[in-house]
Amino acid sequence: MTELVVTLDLDGITDKAGLMDRCARALELPDWFGRNWDALADSLSDHTVWPEGAVEQGLLIVVRNWQPYAGAQPKEWGIARDVFSQAADHTSALTVALALGGSS
Repeated sequence: MTELVVTLDLDGITDKAGLMDRCARALELPDWFGRNWDALADSLSDHTVWPEGAVEQGLLIVVRNWQPYAGAQPKEWGIARDVFSQAADHTSALTVALALGGSS
């Protein structure tokens, strides 16, 4: 079985609001997504809001270009990393990978 791959590209993201908007767009989250840490954790753990096909296949989220955001907002990035990690620990159908290297 091949996982559904979603790229979460954080290029140009400088704050939590930008991160939440990018997550909502990349993960095709519903309009009622609350754009806060709890809402992100809930969405990552709730298969019913995952992109179509992800429940059957599993979901791999590849986070790219995260280093500038992590450097500029280390506290926020620590929270984001914890949210991703806890969600992946909560469900075996979810994998979150941090891409290393440039944007190419």
